[in-house]
Amino acid sequence: MSERTELAEKNIIEEKPAEKPKRIWDGALKMVRGENTAQLIENFTAEMTLVAEGLCEDQSTLRREVDRMMTQEDRRIQTLQSQIEAAETTLEEERTAHDRDVTELRNRIAALEKKTNARPAKERTRRGNIIRDLTVLVAIAASAWVIVTLLNKLL
Repeated sequence: MSERTELAEKNIIEEKPAEKPKRIWDGALKMVRGENTAQLIENFTAEMTLVAEGLCEDQSTLRREVDRMMTQEDRRIQTLQSQIEAAETTLEEERTAHDRDVTELRNRIAALEKKTNARPAKERTRRGNIIRDLTVLVAIAASAWVIVTLLNKLL
C-alpha cells in the first residue's frame, strides 16, 4: 500500500464519529457543485431576477388591459341601462295612450248603445208596422203575378 492510502486510512480511523458524515457531505456537495459554485449562484440569481422583472412587467400590462376593458364594459352597461330605461318609459307612455283610447272607445260605444236604446218605443213599433205592411204588399203582388201567369198558360 502506498503511504498516502495508509495515512488516509489512519486519519479516517482517528476521526471523531461526528466529523465523518460532515466530511462525506462536504465531499458530495463539492462533487455536485463543482469548484465555481459562487459564479453559478450569481448567474442563477441574475437570470431569475431578469425573469421576475419580465413577469412583473407582463403583470402590469395585463392589469392595465383589464382595467381598460372593465372601464369599457362599465360604459356599455350604462349605455344599455339608459336604453332599457328609455324603452320602458316609451312603453309605459304608449300603454297609457292605448288605455286612454280604449276607455274613450268604450265610452263612445256605451253612448251609442244608450242612444239606440233611448229611441221611443212608438218609433220602433211604427217601423215594425211599415215593414209588415210592405211584406203584405209584396206577397199580394207576387200572388197576382202567379195568377196572371197561370191564366195566360191556360188560355
